[in-house]
Amino acid sequence: MKRFFPSLYLFLATCYSFSANWLVGPTQTYTMPSQVDGLVQNGDTVSIDVGTYASDVAHWTANNLLLRGVGGYAHLESNGFSWGDKAIWVIGGNNTRVEWIEFSECTSTSLNGAGIRQEGLNLTVRYCYFHNNEDGILAGTLNPSTILIEFTEFGYNGAGDGYSHNLYINHVDSLIFRYNYSHHCNIGHELKSRAHVNLILYNRFSNEGTGNASREIDLPDGGTAIVIGNIIEQGPNSTNSGIIGYGQESLTNNPPHELYLVNNTVVNDKSNGTFVSIPAGTSIFKAYNNIFAGSGTLLSGSASIIDTSNNWRITNISSAGFLNASNYDYHLTGSSGAINGGINAGNASSGYNLTPSLEYSHPANNVARNIFGIIDIGVHEYSSANGVSESENDFQFNFFVSHKTLSLFYDSENSASIKIIDLNGRILKEEKISKGKSQMDISNFETGIYILEIISEGQRKSGIFFLQ
Repeated sequence: MKRFFPSLYLFLATCYSFSANWLVGPTQTYTMPSQVDGLVQNGDTVSIDVGTYASDVAHWTANNLLLRGVGGYAHLESNGFSWGDKAIWVIGGNNTRVEWIEFSECTSTSLNGAGIRQEGLNLTVRYCYFHNNEDGILAGTLNPSTILIEFTEFGYNGAGDGYSHNLYINHVDSLIFRYNYSHHCNIGHELKSRAHVNLILYNRFSNEGTGNASREIDLPDGGTAIVIGNIIEQGPNSTNSGIIGYGQESLTNNPPHELYLVNNTVVNDKSNGTFVSIPAGTSIFKAYNNIFAGSGTLLSGSASIIDTSNNWRITNISSAGFLNASNYDYHLTGSSGAINGGINAGNASSGYNLTPSLEYSHPANNVARNIFGIIDIGVHEYSSANGVSESENDFQFNFFVSHKTLSLFYDSENSASIKIIDLNGRILKEEKISKGKSQMDISNFETGIYILEIISEGQRKSGIFFLQ
């Protein structure tokens, strides 16, 4: 996948006060990111032009940095190189934000060469792509620290030894992992996290037909885990029949040890397996409104409190009423038994609201979840204002920018709402449009990347454009 189209979002609130913008690119004074890693100061921005930067690795030690690609992905094609035998980028500073960077092909003598090795406090990663490294992201034990990852793809990482993963987060305070696509890890896990608190929201984890990954989600040390609205698919060639593992190594994270699974669609394309594994000593296991489709054991282990309601266990995947299960599209058709089968999941013991407000939208995006009456079971809501599923209510659009004017061609009989959003999530312009050609004046916009979002009858699509 070559780009991501983000919609309106919230992000980790960290104060960035940028004092300098370092320009990197083939036509700039600095042609490689590593040429400025020792020059940047706290609060600076590094803007890297779209393109491939071969065999370049760097060590970032300043705090409050924004490291971003401009005009598309800045591809850091490692060719096996790593800084300090660790990663393409070793990040030692605090409060770093990384956007629009592609990391690939990192190796190390320890078989854990990563796209990013996180050694500072607090990290935000957005709109990035990690592939064919030994680890996608490898984060050390850091406290107090929060890691936020969103709108990002991880694929084909892993050294093949079972100890390296698409991403491996060690003992940080919190991991917020949302709107991501993690797939085809090489024998390791699609997500492994030892964070004390894990919020895993509206992602797709899939091994698919050719993948040999281990677990889709592995949370080996317990703690609080809230898993809402995820597509979780285990392929037939998985090297571990377990799909979701919680506390399988210990319960050494900070208590309480609570696992919440709400409105996920979990599909096992393997002939056997275990959907969820928990250890004795787990305080709460709460599972509401999940689809568990395919062969295997539903739950292995026990908890002090097991609270399950309105889950749908169906062994025959073809009978689940999915739109196109062979292509991993688990939207519901009108015949699905999941429609109107859910119940209000309430709150976690912490007070966190467990009702899903979004749905995962492929690839690495989200759409609003429109609930009419009784909530449906699983990731996707069938009901909509006009009685058709999101996938069936499609529209087409294209656009271009010229002379500070955005021209849009929209093909649908239904009216639509169009928004222009900056990379801080602020809506800068919003209009209603109808079928045909529309134009928007953007002459007062500054140089940068912007998100174009169109919503029509519950369907949301997005694109990006760059102003010079």
